[in-house]
Amino acid sequence: MLLIENLQGELTEEQLKEIVKESLKDFSSVKKVLLIHPDYTRTDFTDKLIPFIYQELKNKGMTQIDSLNAGGTHRAMTEKEIRVKLGLSNQINFTHFYNHEYNDPQKLIIVGEIPASFVAEKTQGELSQSIPVVVNKLITEDYDLIIALSGTLPHEAAGYAGGLKVFLPGISGPEVIDLFHWVAVLMGIPQIIGTVDNPAREVINKGSSYIFDKIKAPTISFNMVFEEEHQVIPKGLYIGAGYNGFIEAYKQASRTSAQLHVIYLDEPLECAVQVIDKNYDEIWTAGKGSYKLQSTGVMASGGEIIIYAPHINCFHSRPEMNLALRQIGYHCKDYVKKYLKSNPDFSKNIAAHVINVRGAGSFDVNSGKEEFDFKVTLATEIPQEVCKSVGLGYRNPDSIRKEDFIGQGKLWIQNGGKYLYKIK
Repeated sequence: MLLIENLQGELTEEQLKEIVKESLKDFSSVKKVLLIHPDYTRTDFTDKLIPFIYQELKNKGMTQIDSLNAGGTHRAMTEKEIRVKLGLSNQINFTHFYNHEYNDPQKLIIVGEIPASFVAEKTQGELSQSIPVVVNKLITEDYDLIIALSGTLPHEAAGYAGGLKVFLPGISGPEVIDLFHWVAVLMGIPQIIGTVDNPAREVINKGSSYIFDKIKAPTISFNMVFEEEHQVIPKGLYIGAGYNGFIEAYKQASRTSAQLHVIYLDEPLECAVQVIDKNYDEIWTAGKGSYKLQSTGVMASGGEIIIYAPHINCFHSRPEMNLALRQIGYHCKDYVKKYLKSNPDFSKNIAAHVINVRGAGSFDVNSGKEEFDFKVTLATEIPQEVCKSVGLGYRNPDSIRKEDFIGQGKLWIQNGGKYLYKIK
């Protein structure tokens, strides 16, 4: 594994160029390359790395380079968006720009199955069901090299983002994505987020082992760690090859992320405003503003999380998923588990999302009443009556002023959804 980091300053372009060159030095006759990259919801420094990777491979005789957007169930990216994401000038030409089409069977292949016994063990008996490992078939084609880029920061369903998560669920099929997120939610955000090793990550690793059995080409992981101010500041880059290299690079990147992306508070919060960036353009992704405040003790009992995003006007940009989210609403785990018994075909991915956003609570089966540990409020373009219909609070975004959320028990978070908060 290769790594370079500068936690007190910033990695320079020259340093990034040199470590890219070092990581690719053994690939002397690469003709056909597949590059797997994060999507528009991920802020990172992919745009700094790709031009160096492209030039280095071009110097080695590369004749074809395809990109695959590992967007999971997110919307597809336009070619223009992908070019910006990858930092491609007019002089850099990729052969194909692919979006992962998670719900197109023609683009997917089954490579294995995670046993039900393994799933049951990791969920402490909550779920006893096998998970078929279905993945984008591009990775099984005759490439000479596959490069996967990912950013690493605390993640609600994987502990930390990055590494093998780019395969599962990043370029997986719908059932894999559904069941993985459901497995994670059964374990609970507070038990997973900000942990390097956890049962959800073990599910990712197990599923990815079947994927690597089918990959013909050498495969390299570029794990990025960064901070955001007015721009992305590269702090660390961790590069590993092969299945074990992916895991080692992820672990090193996660340890660095833990130093940069976890903020410790002296006392619980009565009210927190998560100011959501425009690259999160739906509640599906802006919900991270709730996830990152759910560690034990961070929110005072009855406290309020406000997701402040005047640019957002939907729960999901895919109409069918937006409709499903409005159908089920945002509820606690016990309510959703009962809902799924009556609606067994309902998407478990969507079910996991609504639990994750709404947070911990209780549900009385007899009365149908829910009680929650804290409130979740939207200050977006979504109307008040719609917020109420799905069980979320509403504030007019025009009424939100920073000065009203400064002081004891209050917090204004400018980079909403990016940092994990814990009590000291």
